[in-house]
Amino acid sequence: MSEQILMQPAITENSSEKSEKAKTSLEKARLAHEKYLIRQNNKDLQDAINNYIDAVKYDPTIPETYYRLASLMWEQGQISVNAAIDQCKTAVSLAPENMNAHLYAGFFMKMAEKYPEAMDEFKSAVKMGKFNSARPRLVLSQAILQKINSQEGEFKDYLQFVYYFLSGSVMLAWDRPSLKMFYKNISDDISVFTFNIVGKFLEKFKLYPAAENIYKKAIMETNHGEVFYNRMGDLALKNEEIDLSADCYRKVLESNPLNREVLIKLATVLQTYYPENTDETIDCYEKLLEFDVDTARIYYELGHLYLRKEDKINSISAFKLALERDEENPFFNNSLAYAYSKAELYDDAIEHYQKAIALNPDNEWTSIVCQALGSIYAECKGNMEAAIATYQAGIILDPKNYDLVISLGDVYMAQYDLENAIRTYCDAITLCPDNYRGYSKAGIALWEKDYLEEALVAYHKSIELNPENAFSHNNLGIIYMDGLGDAEEALEYFEQAIELDETYTLAYFNAGRASQMMGFTNDAAHYYQMALDMNSITNELDEDDIRERLHKLFEV
Repeated sequence: MSEQILMQPAITENSSEKSEKAKTSLEKARLAHEKYLIRQNNKDLQDAINNYIDAVKYDPTIPETYYRLASLMWEQGQISVNAAIDQCKTAVSLAPENMNAHLYAGFFMKMAEKYPEAMDEFKSAVKMGKFNSARPRLVLSQAILQKINSQEGEFKDYLQFVYYFLSGSVMLAWDRPSLKMFYKNISDDISVFTFNIVGKFLEKFKLYPAAENIYKKAIMETNHGEVFYNRMGDLALKNEEIDLSADCYRKVLESNPLNREVLIKLATVLQTYYPENTDETIDCYEKLLEFDVDTARIYYELGHLYLRKEDKINSISAFKLALERDEENPFFNNSLAYAYSKAELYDDAIEHYQKAIALNPDNEWTSIVCQALGSIYAECKGNMEAAIATYQAGIILDPKNYDLVISLGDVYMAQYDLENAIRTYCDAITLCPDNYRGYSKAGIALWEKDYLEEALVAYHKSIELNPENAFSHNNLGIIYMDGLGDAEEALEYFEQAIELDETYTLAYFNAGRASQMMGFTNDAAHYYQMALDMNSITNELDEDDIRERLHKLFEV
């Protein structure tokens, strides 16, 4: 049954006929409602709902129909708690002095954990009831106690609880049916309060197993398992029992799927410790959207989750929704730009990277964004001048960004601007002398510039810093073989490169060349054949060139 049924237009009849039919339907609904409360029969529940709906159709100005229908439909799971709140607000707007309308509105706000709003509604009901406000006073005291149990209560909350509880209890002297009903509810809440206090005391003294046992007992003996599953989840998280923590938070959400605090906790645990479990995390964030609180941040998190799933369309959509709510957020612009780049929408990516850079919340962070933008200019748009300018701007923002300096050197190298490339790679070495990449990159530029001795020094230093880098071994071998004509020394480095990376096609090819120069025909044939086999997978080299070299080995 749709939530919209509560707001259907009145049936077209004359006013008196509609009014009479509305009264008849309302009376039938009340009788069915009473029967349902006594017998808990689903037929009575459905009859009550149908008659309340009829009453709304005939006369949409009766406030009672809205809050009672909202209560029954929510209980049957036909509408959400937020929809129930909206219907109660309609009742309040129709009859601002109706005590019950405010009571029901407060009840559903309390269910949604909107405690300040709920308190305001209950206080309005107390004000209207005056000396006959026992029920709203006691309900208000109960709501205050639930707030204390679920959150960290302040001293004034305890004082308010005592005041409304005692004043409401005194007024119950002439309202005994409410007294009986309230006693059952308040006794359960006092049990919750007691278990909570004992559990917190045990936690304070780090008696964690005892505290866990108290919470388990509370779950069995009270009707508020969600409160204690929440406490157990927090305790398990503190003790790094992540699986137990997640399970406890899930138990809370089984009882109250719209517990915002626990939805946030579960989403955070899943995102941090279970990165593969993206679907459940997404589900948590989508439920959090229903609260319409901090939606920009939620869409931002959803965007990253969709990126993790490689769902480019939904990730872009989520980041755009985040930006609609906070257009000047540099992090949202940066993430949307990244999502656009993943979808190969580079012009859109450039636009949002530029905006993120212009907003510049932090020089170090912005320099990283400059690096991302520069790579798009260089690798995707082929605009080397824009790439250089962007990298240089990033270096001005953060002169210590090693990766940015290396990237600038790579752009110069791609333009075959060897002098600037060498100078930039040397800047990187000065910036971080213990990082092998600067020496390796400088070695290539120096070799291309015919600075053989300097290139040898750079590659030896690169290998000294990172002996596991196959690329440096191969390139050092090339310098010995093609620069110095020392095939024997070169072969040692090619073989080391192959040992480090058995799929390194170029190293096999170079080992073949070195073996051929030394007259080791069989070894050369073996390496050329391996190069052919690897090249069928990697497609790094010209296959005809390898075959020609292999055939020439055996020409007479």
